[in-house]
Amino acid sequence: MRRHILTGAPGSGKTTVANLLAAAGRTVVAEAATDRIAAAQAAGTPQPWNDPGFCETVAKAQRDRQAAADALPGPDQYFDRSPVCTLALARFLGQAPGPILTAELDRIRTEGPYQRRVYCFDLLGFITPTPARRIDLDAAKSFEQLHLEAYTELGFTIERLPAAAPAERAALLTDLTEP
Repeated sequence: MRRHILTGAPGSGKTTVANLLAAAGRTVVAEAATDRIAAAQAAGTPQPWNDPGFCETVAKAQRDRQAAADALPGPDQYFDRSPVCTLALARFLGQAPGPILTAELDRIRTEGPYQRRVYCFDLLGFITPTPARRIDLDAAKSFEQLHLEAYTELGFTIERLPAAAPAERAALLTDLTEP
């Protein structure tokens, strides 16, 4: 099983491309942070990322989704973010990684469940705000840099996907991940 990580700053188009891949029959594992944000907001917490346990909640969901993906078809799976992205989020929020996130990062280092090449979606030059995405372009650029640093620190090779139409990026990603 080849597990490919899609990463990048909020608003870079990762999820749009992941949705195109899923529509084309590829196995895609959805982003955990956005789902956790939506659930918390539905329960009345408008900015759940400010909760000191938020990154731990996301890391647990990512761990559970990666384990559940073992039952999904392959040979390629596309993960909309990984615990390394959650490390970047923790740093962006000024939080120390908790025990769940730390254990996941250690597991990634020792077990190598993901391909070592990660696909980073370059920013599109604008940000479309959503209830879960309340970041401006300058902050997104800083957040993108934290992602690049975290993946590099953990020994991943970064393949940049330039800004382009979603279908072009999906085709490029498919070409890059085919054996």
